Amino acid sequence: MTPAGTGAEDVLGAGSMNGSAPPDGTVLEVEGLTVGFPSDEGLVRAVRGVSYTLRGGEVLGIVGESGSGKSVTSLAVMGLLPGNAQVTGSVRFRGQELVGASDATMTKIRGRRVAMIFQDPMTSLNPVYTVGFQIAETLLAHHDMTKAAALDRAAELLDTVRIPNARARLDSYPHELSGGMRQRVVIAIAMANDPDVIIADEPTTALDVTVQAQIMDALDVARRATGAAMVLITHDLGVIAGQADRVMVMYAGKPVESGTAEDIFYTPRMPYTLGLLGSLPRLDRASARLTPIPGAPPSVVNMPPGCPFSPRCPIAQPVCDETEPELTPTTSAEHTAACHFSAELAGREAHELFETTVSDADALAEFVRETEDQSS
Repeated sequence: MTPAGTGAEDVLGAGSMNGSAPPDGTVLEVEGLTVGFPSDEGLVRAVRGVSYTLRGGEVLGIVGESGSGKSVTSLAVMGLLPGNAQVTGSVRFRGQELVGASDATMTKIRGRRVAMIFQDPMTSLNPVYTVGFQIAETLLAHHDMTKAAALDRAAELLDTVRIPNARARLDSYPHELSGGMRQRVVIAIAMANDPDVIIADEPTTALDVTVQAQIMDALDVARRATGAAMVLITHDLGVIAGQADRVMVMYAGKPVESGTAEDIFYTPRMPYTLGLLGSLPRLDRASARLTPIPGAPPSVVNMPPGCPFSPRCPIAQPVCDETEPELTPTTSAEHTAACHFSAELAGREAHELFETTVSDADALAEFVRETEDQSS
């Protein structure tokens, strides 16, 4: 699917703009990526040594709680971090290094070769321009085509992401659309230039379950229509179930488990991953209580030695407070986990590790009773 009016250099990937693509089909390589932000308390180590590869057409899910470094990692890939960010490591798109690349180079890649879908569509859409103008603007910025052709292409894109009456919606302003429809417009903008990589950062946050499913379906349509690889960022493992080929779980700025979707969902080998799965409602266990992870993520300023998850981990031992574990192979070479006792988690389930004495409902009922006693 190529926008009308594009030249041969656009179809072939802008010639010398990109390096030589690796022979295994890898389109994006991230190696040892670290990101820090200076603060009054010290250096905020938001990302600590993230590495992954993304092959053409593949979907990588990046999962973790808020503050785990998921979004900062992708903003670093896009070159969208503020000027005070301290970025080291390597990000290579089709063999070309992006860390430290000039603004001119990033402008050619960003939106054209690597597109990003942000969490809130209203931060991506300009409220004073119609959605048709904004989609057409994306096309005109990277291709030699007429405005009429760009608007025709915009209507096709809106129809592809299943917005009814696509041609008429070109004249709509963002505030005239629902949250789900605005996110579809952002997806249409992302796929406008047939990118090689689409990064979707929490694309279903604040949407109800039905609309979430529709947005995930629209993302799948966009990926298949463009043939792009995708990085899907979320805090909810349920969102990537059935979507991701591989999953990387992050905690305190660092990957703590990585593997195929089957590895992560069926044979997790890191307590944190097990806890995330225990917090996920399951249709096959409708009566089962959810198992929350106690505590909160640590501050990434002046972190103490040892495993960052140790204060919340039910199987922590003295070695966990002394040495931070590295990612090591578990069930296979591709399935890695950062835990000193990953072998002991084989066949374990979340409720076996994170036992609770009262349910959230019981705790709420007790709080209500105490409040009524105090008021009487």
